[in-house]
Amino acid sequence: MTNPVETHWSSLMRAANRGEEGAYRRLLAELAPAIRASIRAKGARYGLSGADVEDAVQETLLAIHVKRHTWREGEPIRPWVFAIAGYKIVDQMRRRYRHAEVDISDFTEILPAEPDEDPTTASDMDRVVARLSGRAGEVVRAIGLEGASVAEASQRFGMTEGAVRVALHRGLRKLADLRAGMVG
Repeated sequence: MTNPVETHWSSLMRAANRGEEGAYRRLLAELAPAIRASIRAKGARYGLSGADVEDAVQETLLAIHVKRHTWREGEPIRPWVFAIAGYKIVDQMRRRYRHAEVDISDFTEILPAEPDEDPTTASDMDRVVARLSGRAGEVVRAIGLEGASVAEASQRFGMTEGAVRVALHRGLRKLADLRAGMVG
């Protein structure tokens, strides 16, 4: 039996990948609370703070944006989304607890299989992000490409964490607009 949420999210992602900006906005708006709840539940077991959870949510949404072309339309979207979220939880724990031991049993479902060749190269990403100007571009580069947390970007750019999140969202929106212009 097909999960109606799965079907709906998959439909929105297919539409988004065809360039329907409204579908992409709805998808991200619907994914964010589900991702947040999942990250909060897993992160709580390891003592991640609310800010760490929010960083992982933002990084997950950024990764979904950057990697959405890698989702296979014939495959369920939920495992793909929550695998990305799981990786971002692990990344957040690595940054937060550089020497802590983490029980990987909670993450066995997302341990990678044989890696497929990633068609997105660093130079491609650099070219896309270079089209963003100002602080939004700097924030997207720091968080999305360099792996900085929201807190680290906040310190680096002398901004509040809230302002970093706003700049990240603006940068992602601009990337979506740029992509829509390329697809349309």
